[in-house]
Amino acid sequence: MEALLGLTVTGDRNIYISATNIAHMTSSHPADYAKYGGQIQTILAAPDYVGQNPKDGSIEYVKEYRVDNEFVKVAVRVSGSGRYYARSLYILNNNRVKNYIAKGTLKKT
Repeated sequence: MEALLGLTVTGDRNIYISATNIAHMTSSHPADYAKYGGQIQTILAAPDYVGQNPKDGSIEYVKEYRVDNEFVKVAVRVSGSGRYYARSLYILNNNRVKNYIAKGTLKKT
């Protein structure tokens, strides 16, 4: 993923998820987390698309679930200590995803 996005990653490449991260996901997008929270590891291990948010530098892992025609994003942020944390999970708007793909903001893995 790093090469595809032009990122240089040093040190610990693991992606962590803490209780506070899960609390954020369940409070911000409870229905999305209820549906896809069990898929976080799959989304991170085998995303269909990746991108980097220009506003906060987070890395976006996006998986397409064709059964429900939904794109699900897990946003990963780097902490002050340099650790990667899964911070958000939610279903994206399909038109927005298609625009991001067309612009090259999201890259096919």
